[in-house]
Amino acid sequence: MIDRSEMDTGEFSMSQLDLPPEATSSGVRIDAAALSDTGHVRAQNEDHYFVARVGRHVTTMITNIPSGDVPSQFGETGYLMVVADGMGGRAGGEVASRLAIATLINITLHVPDWILRLDDEHAQKLMERTAARLRQVHDTLKEKARLDPRLTGMGTTMTAAFSLGNDLFVAQIGDSRAYLFRNGSLQLLTRDQTHAQMLADLGAISQDDVACHRLRHVLTNALGSAQPDVRAEIRRWKLADGDRLLLCSDGLTDMLDDAGIAAVLGRETHSREACRLLVEGALANGGRDNVTVVLASYSMLANEGG
Repeated sequence: MIDRSEMDTGEFSMSQLDLPPEATSSGVRIDAAALSDTGHVRAQNEDHYFVARVGRHVTTMITNIPSGDVPSQFGETGYLMVVADGMGGRAGGEVASRLAIATLINITLHVPDWILRLDDEHAQKLMERTAARLRQVHDTLKEKARLDPRLTGMGTTMTAAFSLGNDLFVAQIGDSRAYLFRNGSLQLLTRDQTHAQMLADLGAISQDDVACHRLRHVLTNALGSAQPDVRAEIRRWKLADGDRLLLCSDGLTDMLDDAGIAAVLGRETHSREACRLLVEGALANGGRDNVTVVLASYSMLANEGG
């Protein structure tokens, strides 16, 4: 006997449950690519990146239920992109960025209920979960350094983006950036967490002075650093058809200004070619640091509404 009081149907009316839902992310296609280079000065590459497709999917195998009552196939698909720029010298930076991404992914894989359909409540919950996971990553890196003296002082930036349908979430710790290129215009979605930027925010220096200030690379926030906690900046955006999302380490933005980045993204090129052009531009201008780029170009079908 079924106790209907214990049935979890969420906030849906019975009439809504008569029909299968629309897969809100099904009209989204991305052309994604990534590229990393050690550069001309550094002895090793301390940057790492990660790009993944995530989802929940149902394929009807056998049934005698009439066609249309339940879908033969149903799926929600999201895309996760991460860039991490390690620091700490010797092996520390390479280990920090690699371990930070691996830990974040493994934490996520252990979560039994993934959020792959969104309303405002679940969007807020997703951002809260992300902040909590990044704190776990921070604690993991600190413990790793405590157990291995060779890794003392290691840390890493991390900028992560997750898109589901036309919803985009960007989380940042440090100064690896996220940009949105739309209709010929480049928009910075993140704000560098550095002492130079903090001085600009306080009005002690102008925003124009940040790019050349001696403290522009001194982070106020980093995973694995000595600080007891980290403060992830997490924001939600809306995507539109034709948008290009760029994640990058400061090895790109120190060598190539916003106009140079926009010029590359404005070309009619596949993401793989655009990544190559961005990295080559940074190397041609000096390549004084590791340079890493992740680029996703979005196509939205009409039912996504842009």
